[in-house]
Amino acid sequence: MLAEEVRDLLAVQPGETVIDGTFGSGGHSTLLAADLQGRGKLIAIDRDPGARDYFARFEQTTPAQTRFLRGDFSLVLQQLCANDVKADAILLDLGVSSMQIDTPERGFSYAADAPLDMRMDPSDEISAADLVNEWPEKELVKIFHTYGEERYARQIVRAIVRRRREQPFERTLDLVDVIKHAIPAPARFGEGHPAKRVFQALRIAVNDELVSLEDALPAAVDMLRPGGRLAVIAFHSLEDRIVKQFFRAEAKGCICPPDFPICACSRDPEVRLLTPRALRPGTREVAVNPRAASARLRGVMKVG
Repeated sequence: MLAEEVRDLLAVQPGETVIDGTFGSGGHSTLLAADLQGRGKLIAIDRDPGARDYFARFEQTTPAQTRFLRGDFSLVLQQLCANDVKADAILLDLGVSSMQIDTPERGFSYAADAPLDMRMDPSDEISAADLVNEWPEKELVKIFHTYGEERYARQIVRAIVRRRREQPFERTLDLVDVIKHAIPAPARFGEGHPAKRVFQALRIAVNDELVSLEDALPAAVDMLRPGGRLAVIAFHSLEDRIVKQFFRAEAKGCICPPDFPICACSRDPEVRLLTPRALRPGTREVAVNPRAASARLRGVMKVG
């Protein structure tokens, strides 16, 4: 997704250290490793244990030095940073991966009947079913409205609460059916699948994705050598807003209140913006891969 744009933005050179913070099935890593030309290192991170199998195949065909670290990218990046590991290029491809969506039993898809799970790391304690069956009504409304930008959050949650009193939710299509019947009929046929926003919100909440992103960005910038590049692909406005605001703040430097006549903080910019505006996939890519339609790519370069 946005493969060539990522490749151009990160501009990997032989001998550099590259970190793919969201390895998935290894598509981006394969392209970036090719630019290393057998010299340098690629560190792959993923919280999903299923990514290890893809990494094993990737490792066999990649002449550069490689390493796989399993865990939430925010925690792994902070650990690497604490151990003074430096990088020249870092990529974060946010959200759910094709590897996860295309495995129905993981419960990420609203188009297939499966356990209502959505955990990127299956060893995590809380699943989507736990949230739907146990969280208070007000909390569910909040996450559906905030994380999913679902305009009918209150109606959907009321229907969920009525249903869970009689029978707990266990399957994805049970939840889809309740969502469809909770919203007005015209809304069922516009702006994509009617369960899309609720499933997005549940996935974000289950995996604590926004907190991970907020923690990962400073660690990634700290890890970069001068001239190093950080690229982030976001898929919805909440993620993209966090990335945009962080990048702009780091590029601005000064954090003094606007009414200060002169700068008193003496804070220099940490990065230079490489993308004044988010890059979007072209019509050809969207035609081949409709999932790419909402992707936004932003990047920065670490200044000396």
